[in-house]
Amino acid sequence: MERKNLEEIELTQKELAKYSRHIIIPEVGLEGQKKLKNARVLIIGAGGLGSPALLYLAAAGVGTIGLIDFDVVDDSNLQRQVLFSMNDIGRLKVEAARDRVLSLNPYINVITYNEKLSSQNALEIFKDYDVVADGTDNFPTRYLVNDACVLLGIPNVYASIYRFDGQASVFNYKNGPNYRDLYPTPPPPGLVPSCAEGGVLGVLPGLMGCIQTNEVIKIILGVGDVLSGRLFTFDALGFTTRVFKVHKDPNNPLTGDNPTQTKLIDYDFFCGIPQLAEKKSQIKEITPSELQEWLDEKRDIQVIDVREQDEYDLVNIGAKLIPLSSLESHIDEIDRNRPVVVHCKAGGRSARAIDLLTSQYGFDNLYNLKGGIIGYIGELKLSLPVY
Repeated sequence: MERKNLEEIELTQKELAKYSRHIIIPEVGLEGQKKLKNARVLIIGAGGLGSPALLYLAAAGVGTIGLIDFDVVDDSNLQRQVLFSMNDIGRLKVEAARDRVLSLNPYINVITYNEKLSSQNALEIFKDYDVVADGTDNFPTRYLVNDACVLLGIPNVYASIYRFDGQASVFNYKNGPNYRDLYPTPPPPGLVPSCAEGGVLGVLPGLMGCIQTNEVIKIILGVGDVLSGRLFTFDALGFTTRVFKVHKDPNNPLTGDNPTQTKLIDYDFFCGIPQLAEKKSQIKEITPSELQEWLDEKRDIQVIDVREQDEYDLVNIGAKLIPLSSLESHIDEIDRNRPVVVHCKAGGRSARAIDLLTSQYGFDNLYNLKGGIIGYIGELKLSLPVY
């Protein structure tokens, strides 16, 4: 993309009025506002973190905002994704986000990518941007974003959230530490629950997304002490914050003493996703309709729910509750002499439970409910709440 020199950037009278509260700040001024207009920022994901980032970057006057996401707006998103409204349900997120952002500030340019970020397209998309803000919720994409930013020399402003906890940092800023220095290897697949499985306080991504945006703006303006080489953590429940040092790892495959990686890799494989899929393929499954037939026929079976108590209280099908987190303390409550159907919200945690019970405790009578309780409600068209 063709870039202008700062001297060529002009602000209209309407823009000067719009950004007046910025311009009167000595650390910003007219030159800083021109820097914002000249900047190109890419947001990865229009979710809980991406929502406030998009809104505040647009409001701040960042001239070009890129957004990559391939999802559609769902009612369950609105608890935390304040970018959207009820009228957006079913729309592509990138389209709904673009319209909302331009309604807030028509003087900026929004570029959308309705596609999944991958090793095949990341470098081509990233190369036209000055800063990347990572609002993703899975490890393969976080490592992909990090590696693409390192290979292109782009700062990566990172945040993540879970329940009441959030963290943020700036990676690859002026040759500073990157994500692989903090997390050299990913956790075993399935070990860390997603927000869909574990939940998240609705206001938390707003807080962390604003912290991300603050760091993006500081990088563009060249002011303040950027959160590079430090990890900021926030506990919303206890309202405590901590800042940890992040040091460069000499064994980092990208930037260590003896780099071994010079291109993007298969990040699903790196994070163990194929191995997890292979394990899941070996687990016996039962469909919601088949389970209902067993129940209607009053077969001698046991049904176990491995979700948490709060999820169970919200909606359940009368199964015995044994949360995955305490499963090994209740092994003696699981029958070995009759079929046992294990379920969770969507099938992921129950698959992990079955893998544990099979490999560590020798069970051979377990069935995973395909699609979990969501699949059960959907396939049988039940009028139960879906969370």
